[in-house]
Amino acid sequence: MRAYFPFIALAAPLALTACGDPAPTYVDQAWVRLSPNKDTPSAGYFVAHGGDAGTQLRGVLTDYALKVEMHESMNHGGMMKMEPLQSVDIPARSTVAFAPGGKHLMLWGVNDTAIARGKMTLTFLLANGDRLLVDAIIQKPGAAPASGAEEHEGH
Repeated sequence: MRAYFPFIALAAPLALTACGDPAPTYVDQAWVRLSPNKDTPSAGYFVAHGGDAGTQLRGVLTDYALKVEMHESMNHGGMMKMEPLQSVDIPARSTVAFAPGGKHLMLWGVNDTAIARGKMTLTFLLANGDRLLVDAIIQKPGAAPASGAEEHEGH
């Protein structure tokens, strides 16, 4: 029996790690490029990281803009076209980037308070019922792109 104690001692931590909480879905690298014209929408970007279970992003809310929509820019026959997205799959243990030239947020009427603060809180609504609150850095028109991203044309 004593011969098995070293194996039990080695296996116990592995068994306990299997009982831990599953890795959650999270969002980071959020930023908003303000439109130079207040009458046109600004663009928002971020990276969604899937946890141990896949889910869907169903929408994004904020108190700092009049309206937020998810969109995707796509090339159709050599012409760029934007289409609204109702939801976006976030597969388990993978990332989904909302980046210039692809998926992005459109934000109408960004609040002057958020602009003065240099950030705004976004609430990401997931299909599993989670709500993720993330601060997005606000980038003024003409500023160098955040996180090395290229400027999103047309916003």
